Amino acid sequence: MQPGEAAAMEPAPGPQEKYHLITRNLQEVLGEDKLMAILKERELKIYWGTATTGKPHVAYFVPMSKIADFLKAGCEVTILFADLHAYLDNMKAPWELLELRTRYYENVIKAMLESIGVPLEKLKFVRGTDYQLSKEYTLDVYRLSSVVTQHDAKKAGAEVVKQVEHPLLSGLLYPGLQALDEEYLKVDAQFGGVDQRKIFTFAEKYLPSLGYAKRVHLMNPMVPGLTGSKMSSSEEDSKIDLLDRKEDVKKKLKKAFCEPGNVENNGVLSFIKHVLFPLKSEFVVLREEKWGGNKTYTAYEALEKDFAEQVVHPGDLKNSVEVALNKLLDPIREKFNSPELKKLTNAAYPNPSKAKPAEKGTKNSEPENVVPSRLDIRVGKVISVEKHPDADSLYVEKIDVGEPEPRTVVSGLVQFVPKEQLQDRLVVLLCNLKPQKMRGVESQGMVLCASSVGEPRQVEPLDPPAGCCAGERVYVEGYEGGEPDDELKPKKKVFEKLQADFRVSEDCVAQWKQRNFLTKLGRVSCKSLKGGSIS
Repeated sequence: MQPGEAAAMEPAPGPQEKYHLITRNLQEVLGEDKLMAILKERELKIYWGTATTGKPHVAYFVPMSKIADFLKAGCEVTILFADLHAYLDNMKAPWELLELRTRYYENVIKAMLESIGVPLEKLKFVRGTDYQLSKEYTLDVYRLSSVVTQHDAKKAGAEVVKQVEHPLLSGLLYPGLQALDEEYLKVDAQFGGVDQRKIFTFAEKYLPSLGYAKRVHLMNPMVPGLTGSKMSSSEEDSKIDLLDRKEDVKKKLKKAFCEPGNVENNGVLSFIKHVLFPLKSEFVVLREEKWGGNKTYTAYEALEKDFAEQVVHPGDLKNSVEVALNKLLDPIREKFNSPELKKLTNAAYPNPSKAKPAEKGTKNSEPENVVPSRLDIRVGKVISVEKHPDADSLYVEKIDVGEPEPRTVVSGLVQFVPKEQLQDRLVVLLCNLKPQKMRGVESQGMVLCASSVGEPRQVEPLDPPAGCCAGERVYVEGYEGGEPDDELKPKKKVFEKLQADFRVSEDCVAQWKQRNFLTKLGRVSCKSLKGGSIS
């Protein structure tokens, strides 16, 4: 019996049961009364949109599992591949790759839905450019732009549209187009992450000014990535790609933030709660007999309680998620193993590192591309600080950067920062310098600090935004998507060339060529050294 046939034989759920299915595990619903009123009369029409930018990763199973809930509740579901939005968002998808990336998204989203047993024939798939270039839609964009303020447009996109120092006009159009999609897709509700909330409230405010109805808005929580921050396509270590090999899944889960007893910002637990439990209604923790054997949980709360009380070990939790996740990924890997889809993947996401290098010594060889994304800069937490046994001016620190073991780092901060100010502090660490011995102790990174220009010299470690987790990536604005070198070659002097343009702005923000150092939570700064250098 097929999943669709089984569903057809089940009795139709009533309005209250439909409401529970539609809203379970959501963080917020705007328009609850309207939602219930519609369910008492007819089936809900709802859409979920995704901009066709970076490769979808395993966090996309979170909205997929909710789409399964919507279908169980009898909803009419539309999936929008927002190709035009991908281009408007600071050209995250270049125009020449737009069609290829949209095709990739169509194939991979459908493969994900099939892997969790969602019947595709019950869904409607639409591309944004199918209707967003029409005369009527374009006229509504102009009508909307005549009533929306620049302030409201910028505020609405603040959590979704890529924020840059000199924003493009396209980013201001983005929220308006998403609002109009609700009308042109003829839906009652829009579903998205809680990061979309400002766009949703923007739509509620402005659609009635064009004579269109206010819609219901359903919001998922943002699922933490493997490093404890938001799972992101541009942060390689924070996410598992849908086409990652099994050994890559194992490696990334092994490094995932999953502190014993800590249920906050725990991406492994969140994945179980928002994906595995809704799909299977149970989760099996796999473990050896000597540790109690396998245990099946039929309620997430019981699993979370056991983890908080350290009855469940992080290693067993990770191993169990690895098995369950690979079962979801196997059919997707198999589908994308075809020559046609391999070709599409490579064309939609060309690997810049595979560009043919110019022959050594030729006159026309281009200079090496020295960009900030080649630096592996991460948030670190100082676990311990000791004086170097053989050098009075050096500290030897143990710094957690989200790896299985903390790194040993030697830094010359004794004259500038008291030991107690470093202990348990969040710092910014350059992680891909070649390890080198400093007075007999191997240093595996560099704590980045701001320095004053004149005398007496002052030095302050750079500060990540409050709330960052150890291992979270630090990047330069506009260079989020590149991959860092595994190890910087000393002879190439990549860091030295980039460091020459590191500066602290007048508002104490760390910058490279006037572009801010950022994490997912905001800007990297220092305490007081305006106009200083960074090294």
